[in-house]
Amino acid sequence: MSRNRCPWCGDDPLYQRYHDDEWGVPVNDDRTWFEFLILEGAQAGLSWITVLKKRPAYRHAFADFDPERVAKFDDHAIHRLLNDAGIVRNRLKIASAISNARAFIDVQTQFGSFNDYCWSWINGQPIVNHFEFMHEVPAHTSLSKTISNDLKKRGFKFVGPTIVYAFMQATGMVNDHLIDCDRWSDVQQGVSK
Repeated sequence: MSRNRCPWCGDDPLYQRYHDDEWGVPVNDDRTWFEFLILEGAQAGLSWITVLKKRPAYRHAFADFDPERVAKFDDHAIHRLLNDAGIVRNRLKIASAISNARAFIDVQTQFGSFNDYCWSWINGQPIVNHFEFMHEVPAHTSLSKTISNDLKKRGFKFVGPTIVYAFMQATGMVNDHLIDCDRWSDVQQGVSK
């Protein structure tokens, strides 16, 4: 059966699965929040499909996205990661993933969970946009700028407004599926594909 999809996922089966199963689906699990925080930071300056292809290697390299374990990574771990061809071998991005794990734990302590922190920005309800065309979808918004600034004050790195908006889209804080995409109404109703 043919599906109407947002055009950004093209014909790549991996990209289509991500679009159909994950993108825009509201996240409620801290480990998944942390996973997207690491992956979106790694994606800076690269295509998302590049990071998706490296996702299994990231899962292995970053302790199945366990922030408690990643927060304990030391210089030896950084050296190991810099030699891991399966991930983006950028020292700043690797170091930021480790420092972000520590900041993530601080947010969990202050808010009870990172999940509560994220959803508090939008009163627990996803923002539902009604875009017809890809050129209407913004790269960032005033809210993503506000969240970006707050994250930076809390010590997070690689969390500029554009990265934060992509993070919001990926985790379902924002539904930016185009209105003629089959997933636009599905994610609002919590329907799996």
